[in-house]
Amino acid sequence: MCRLFGMSSAPQRTCATFWLLDAPVSMSEQSHRYPDGTGLGYFDADGTPEVHKTPVAAYRDQCFAEEAKETESATFVAHVRFASTGGLEKRNTHPFLQDGRLFAHNGVIEGLDELDAELGEYRDLVGGETDSERFFALITREIRAHGGDVAAGIEAAARWVAENLPVYALNLVLSTPRDLWALRYPETHQLYVLQRAAGGCRGGRHLDQSGTDGRIRVRSRDLMDVPAFVVASEHMDDHPDWCPMEPGELLHIGPGLDPTRRIVLPDEPAHRLSLADLRPEAAASQQVT
Repeated sequence: MCRLFGMSSAPQRTCATFWLLDAPVSMSEQSHRYPDGTGLGYFDADGTPEVHKTPVAAYRDQCFAEEAKETESATFVAHVRFASTGGLEKRNTHPFLQDGRLFAHNGVIEGLDELDAELGEYRDLVGGETDSERFFALITREIRAHGGDVAAGIEAAARWVAENLPVYALNLVLSTPRDLWALRYPETHQLYVLQRAAGGCRGGRHLDQSGTDGRIRVRSRDLMDVPAFVVASEHMDDHPDWCPMEPGELLHIGPGLDPTRRIVLPDEPAHRLSLADLRPEAAASQQVT
């Protein structure tokens, strides 16, 4: 299963070390099982988005390791890909960039011809083959239609997909230089949130988190003094305050780290897919291991 990660310390910029390849609990080793791409997105001090991604297993790309180790930003998005739709190319690797926003998705959407028809001219925003980037283009269209309201755009796009297309999962993380959004829908895959006080639950500690299987590891000494929100596909450490998002819940974390959480999709997808309904490669990509 693909792995999502998002972090916000806004408005404070933090120096986070993403040990994507050669951590002590190494994603380099785990990427033998999750081989289809690794990506990191963040923002420069002037708000310019930066994306570093590779369409091959993390352990095979030392150049990416050097680029992705240390970055400074108020928000981050990271993704580890197990491909379900689209070939192993950089253009199909998350996170994606549209209108200055970063986006990563975990799940499967089918009926892509119908989605393309719905996108119309917004199909031109899609540079690759994935269902994820098409979904992002629909979100971008709806954000524009709602006067720049990102939450309204996510809700409208996800509702259209849920009502019209076969859906397995729509879990996502989307960020701007100062804001982070996450959606879990439906209950297919977990998405967890940690509100971390400066120094952690015992105080005075830097952030040093890794998934239990080592797929993503994050360090930041700055977070000894700065609070942060973390969103991830799994508990990344033993902090007691990890909590699951509810199915259909949209989370927004703005500057000042005051979260807004609400259920925006209370109903099941109209055409919900099971693992048995998926193509073999898509089913393999969605199984939790």
